[in-house]
Amino acid sequence: MKKPAKAPAAQNAAKSAHEGERIAKRLARSGVASRREIERMIEAGRVKVNGRVLDSPALNVTDSDTIVVDGNIISEKPPTQLWRYHKPAGLVTSASDPQGRPTVFEQLPKEMGRVISVGRLDLNSEGLLLLTNDGELSRHLELPSTGWTRRYSVRVHGMVDQKKLDLLAKGVEYEGVKYGPIIATIEQSQDRANVWIDVALKEGKNREIRNVMRAIDLHVNRLIRVSYGPFQLGNLPRGVVEAVPNRVMKEQFGKDFFDKKK
Repeated sequence: MKKPAKAPAAQNAAKSAHEGERIAKRLARSGVASRREIERMIEAGRVKVNGRVLDSPALNVTDSDTIVVDGNIISEKPPTQLWRYHKPAGLVTSASDPQGRPTVFEQLPKEMGRVISVGRLDLNSEGLLLLTNDGELSRHLELPSTGWTRRYSVRVHGMVDQKKLDLLAKGVEYEGVKYGPIIATIEQSQDRANVWIDVALKEGKNREIRNVMRAIDLHVNRLIRVSYGPFQLGNLPRGVVEAVPNRVMKEQFGKDFFDKKK
């Protein structure tokens, strides 16, 4: 006896189970946002696929599907790009700010299109901020397992000596939060109370450097990120954004990384 043919809806469900890719991954690859943020956007009813508002990220999509986010159609994924940006102090690293403060993304050239940051720099921090149009790349570079060191030039106020800074290499706890090892060395002293310190770490918790310095009775009054992995701030002028050449990206991330994303 022949089995009854599957209804179109059942056929589509079976097809989506093994074809295409998850909606959150697809949108992250398109530079919309990180996967986690996209899942929150779906929960808020901001994502449609083929005219239907999604209520769950458990959906595979293909190139034939029409995806709309906040009323905007998401087109084919553009080539992965990465930029170096010299963030000035006074800008928030977010798409919008409830308090109406200026954001990093409002300052960028319109022709860059939609981009996201690799990690963040808080309002009063400045220096190197990496930007990309690829959510998967952003996530990859933020992971501690990637092993990239973030380096900062930090000016602190207080009584500083190298023995005190060496305590940070074992990790410290501040206000109930445990922070991983940080390597800090004295660079120069402007006066007896203001000292520049070179700080290197591989984590990236919120306000990490400011908090660990408080743990050893130091107050940060200026913080500049000078490098993120192999990418340097160098002489990039404040407020300027510069594309990283494709050749350099492939050298740093490896051809295999890009092959996996195809």
